[in-house]
Amino acid sequence: MNIARLDGADIHWRADGDPTGATVVFANSLGTDLRLWDKVVNRVSGLGLHLVRFDKRGHGLSSCSPAPYSLEALVQDTEQLLDILEVRSCVFVGLSIGGMIGQLLASRQPERVKALVLSNTAVKMGEPAMWQSRILKIRANGMDSIADAVLERWFAERFRQSPESLGWRHMLTRTPAEGYIGCCEAIAAADLTASTSELELPVLGIGGSDDLASPSDLVRATTDLVGGSRFVEIEKAGHLPCVEQPDVFAGHLVPFLKEHLHV
Repeated sequence: MNIARLDGADIHWRADGDPTGATVVFANSLGTDLRLWDKVVNRVSGLGLHLVRFDKRGHGLSSCSPAPYSLEALVQDTEQLLDILEVRSCVFVGLSIGGMIGQLLASRQPERVKALVLSNTAVKMGEPAMWQSRILKIRANGMDSIADAVLERWFAERFRQSPESLGWRHMLTRTPAEGYIGCCEAIAAADLTASTSELELPVLGIGGSDDLASPSDLVRATTDLVGGSRFVEIEKAGHLPCVEQPDVFAGHLVPFLKEHLHV
């Protein structure tokens, strides 16, 4: 178990693959921890890459400081973690708020992020009133009160009927309420349109046909802000296609990594 002591948080991280290989950094979504990427890491582990994952503050085994958080603070956590791990160059794969972290990180440190995968994310996700309504519900009734609605956004109906979906529900409800709320505040205040429009790097956008949190059109519009970007939609997948359709997800990711990391 690896913990990085940062200025504002203690961040749990994990590295798989070849520590001497080119680095791929994965950033997970709201209400999940680094296990979000288990299936994808298993499918790319034979490429000789250094695969880094972490729990953002308030999630998983990382520390949970009081809400609210800002997206800038979450990006600073990521920058400090990568400094500690001596990651000077990487492909960054971010899903949902992880994709927002990736966009802002690439804007702040273009020399560090050589290519970007934006999965089920956007420059702006939802309206502040929606996030505040969710926060009030959690404050009043706890994480379990939002679980069913969130699972409908995360997964297509067939997957929601499977036993595996119960594990993801437990992951969500065991996320510290303060950490979840802190990240809700960060998303509510963020609009990355201007900075993402100025990015100049390879971008692969990935959407899910059944994603109710970040519909494919929203992901496509964000991806299209960066010249030369590519977008793909994964059928029969909701907000977490790396969980529901890992073979398809990896089938899009691997060629992108081979192209830009020369593996």
